[in-house]
Amino acid sequence: MPSKPEKSIANLLILLKPHSKKLSWGAASMFIYVLCWPLLAVKAGELIPAIGKGSLNLVILIIIQALCIFLVQKIAQYFQDTLLADPALRISQKIRRDFFMKIQKIELGAIEKFSTGDLTYRLTEDADRVGEIIYKTLQDTTPCLLQLIAVLCYMIYLDWKLSLATIVLAPIVALMVAQFGSNVMKAAEKSQKQVSEVAGLIGEAIQGLPLVRAYAAEEWMEERFNAEIDLHRKVKYRTLRLLALQHPVVGFIEASGILTVLLIGAIRIKSGGLDAQGFSSFVAGLLMLIDPIGHLTINYNEFKQGQASYKRLQQIDNEPIEQEEPDNPIEIIHPLGEIEFKSVSFSYDKNINVINDISFKVEAGRVIAIVGPSGAGKSTIFSLILKFKNPQTGKILFDNNELKQIRSDHIRRRLALVPQSPTVFSGTVTEAIKFGREIRMDKIIDAAKIANAHDFITKLKDGYNTKLEERATNISGGQLQRIAIARAVAGDPAVLLLDEATSALDAEAEESVQIGLRQAMKGRTVIIIAHRLSTVQEADQIIVLDRGRICEAGTHYELLNRNGRYSELCEKQFIKKSNRINQVSREKSY
Repeated sequence: MPSKPEKSIANLLILLKPHSKKLSWGAASMFIYVLCWPLLAVKAGELIPAIGKGSLNLVILIIIQALCIFLVQKIAQYFQDTLLADPALRISQKIRRDFFMKIQKIELGAIEKFSTGDLTYRLTEDADRVGEIIYKTLQDTTPCLLQLIAVLCYMIYLDWKLSLATIVLAPIVALMVAQFGSNVMKAAEKSQKQVSEVAGLIGEAIQGLPLVRAYAAEEWMEERFNAEIDLHRKVKYRTLRLLALQHPVVGFIEASGILTVLLIGAIRIKSGGLDAQGFSSFVAGLLMLIDPIGHLTINYNEFKQGQASYKRLQQIDNEPIEQEEPDNPIEIIHPLGEIEFKSVSFSYDKNINVINDISFKVEAGRVIAIVGPSGAGKSTIFSLILKFKNPQTGKILFDNNELKQIRSDHIRRRLALVPQSPTVFSGTVTEAIKFGREIRMDKIIDAAKIANAHDFITKLKDGYNTKLEERATNISGGQLQRIAIARAVAGDPAVLLLDEATSALDAEAEESVQIGLRQAMKGRTVIIIAHRLSTVQEADQIIVLDRGRICEAGTHYELLNRNGRYSELCEKQFIKKSNRINQVSREKSY
């Protein structure tokens, strides 16, 4: 999918349009703030000759006038900053919200290439930096630019020839700043990328801490971490070194310019082209240019770093999203749960089909198991049913309606997935079962009972209000799995998708979970991805996948009797054929 053209960070300013009223008042305050600068330069020009004359009353009067102007300026600055802060912060909030919502919609295959730490850094640090740039553009950069223009105009009014010397120096400073800014942006991109790498490694290290300790690999992990943070130090040092070099270089140019202007001013006074009061005002104006130039220098560098952050956020924005929803979607009010694949093929890279021309039908209320070796395409079938992926060819039907004509959220509310390794978000047990849905407490308790979870939940410290810690470390794996089953049935789905929900449990925990699963499966269509064939022997039908194709289908004993691919898989898992022979003999005796 072609990527979208990159947008400049300046284009984000169009987001200010809804805040025009507050921005207008902020702009009015900014106008008053900027206008006070040349007025203060005028008073500075009047004050120095008054001091030279020794006129105390005139000096006091000028000082009082200057203080009044200064007070008005600071009040205007307060309103400017506060009025402009709210829109800037709201835009920052919108940026983070929009990119988070984009992550929610990106194709799962595309999002998986980003590490958790990298995404976290982009959505926190990078989004913050972009928001800060917008705030500084409104609150600092714009007033500084206007201050430069206002003061320069006043200086030109005083003496255009002397002002010309000042104006000539400006492009030199600007070129130096631009060159530094470009280098800073490149260095900042490398630094931010390295921070993402460090964040990703930290996430892996924390998540895999038990495994690291089990293999006594702490020293290896420390070496990896030290190597990453040392690389980050070097990249960050380059950025700081560039910034450190910029200040003295630009500062030297500014100082040389000021001294040059003073020399030219002395020549102008001697020739009679400028009087002492005018020159005093000119020098005051010149000094008023130093601070905004310094601010613009710093802000420009931060702007370039903000561009690097925005570029990283755009990398997320350019990722493909899930398929567009149908224009006239089909509504299924009372789902039966019948699913049918008709000549379905799917490929991740459009070269080799993971699923190749498969057809099967799951009647409502039946239990079907999909088995096969790793890479056979079992998980891909679940992704297709859940509309995570779209088939390249063929059709998938739900209750005789083509799946692509049903909204993704609508079909997913009719399905429920119980994964092999369930995930619950931090919160109470009740919140974990509700999972953002509007479900009454009595329905939550009913779901927990069906999942064989109610008894252990009521024995927890706070029952259903017990707070689950991150990754649910305060409950066992079997208890977590039963909460996941309760979460699945709480929405009363028509179809249950079970991804070998007991394979990671010990025998005792598996028995408790199996009770919950059997109760949850009653009256529902069930599709099971099976790795352990001992768990699917009672399925109404077993589909055997091999290299993306259906090679066999039938009941457990029918498939064993054929001595085909399923029989081979059973032998590898020590499921003896004698069980099948005895069963067949018993069936014939009836």
